[in-house]
Order: sequence, then C-alpha cells, then structure tokens
Amino acid sequence: MRADAQRNRAKILAAAEEVFAEKGAAASTEEVARRAGVAIGTVFRHFPTKYDLLAAIMKEVAARLAGHVESLVEQGDPDGLYHLFGHLVEQSAAHRTIVDLLEVDLQVGPPLQQMRSGIGDLLVRAQEAGTVRTGVQLDEVMALLTAMSHSALHAGWSADLRDRTLGIVFAGLRPV
Repeated sequence: MRADAQRNRAKILAAAEEVFAEKGAAASTEEVARRAGVAIGTVFRHFPTKYDLLAAIMKEVAARLAGHVESLVEQGDPDGLYHLFGHLVEQSAAHRTIVDLLEVDLQVGPPLQQMRSGIGDLLVRAQEAGTVRTGVQLDEVMALLTAMSHSALHAGWSADLRDRTLGIVFAGLRPV
C-alpha cells in the first residue's frame, strides 16, 4: 500500500473511532470522512461497508491493547497488572457502541489469550513486589479480565460502577 494510502487509512480509522464514540449508532461515514479530511470515496475505497470500518476499528483496538500490555511489561511497574485491568475495562466501555453496531457477540477471551504471556509477566512481577497475593494464578486473572471486559462491553457501565467494580476486584487480588 502506498504511503499516502496508509496515512489516509490511519486518519479514517482514528476519525471513525472518535465519531462512533461521540455519536453512537447515529454516526455516519460522511462525518468520518469530514473529520479525517478525506473524500467519502476514499473512505469507501478502504472500507466498502460500515461493517468493514467497524471491524477494522476493533482490530486496531486489539493491536493497541497488545502494545499496551507489552509496554506495561517493559516498564516493569509492579502495579502494571492493575493498570491493565483499568485500561481494559475503560477501553471496553468506550467501544461498546462499535461492538453493538457490529451486531456480533464479540468474544474478548481469544484476543486476551493472545496476550496471556505478557499478562502472566505482569502477574509474576506484581506477586514478586507483593502487590498481588501469591496464590493468585494466571487462569484466575484471565477469567477476571475476560468477565470484566465482557461486562463493560455489554452492560450500561457508568464510570462510577466501573470504579467500584475494579475496587472490589483489586481488593480481592491484594495481599491480606
């Protein structure tokens, strides 16, 4: 793909993510094109249907999440696992409209399983630093991440409910 075509695609995806987050189901491809600074034909050349555009956004979100996990591992922060929980739930809630518009039951488990190694590294680091109980196993963390992400995608989570729920999960992970 040519460099200008790659730039246009990236601009379209970024604009679409913003537009769908702001306008929900009422978002239009015309608004995406306007915000991206491209012609509507350019949007349709890259994404022939709205579904194609939404699916591409979710693929980008998954790639960013994988990069976020890698970054947390590289930073070596013993609280990285807690940061991941908060970030993942926030991102799930922010992209709920896109998932609803895709009209699929998005399974968050498989993408999370691809990040299992990095999440395991975060868990071990947290346990070594004493911020997560030593008895907590990776399978339990994966189940919690999957359940919380799924809930944030499909439930009407407010920021307050998200914070309270994360507080309960974090209390359960911390040493007693």
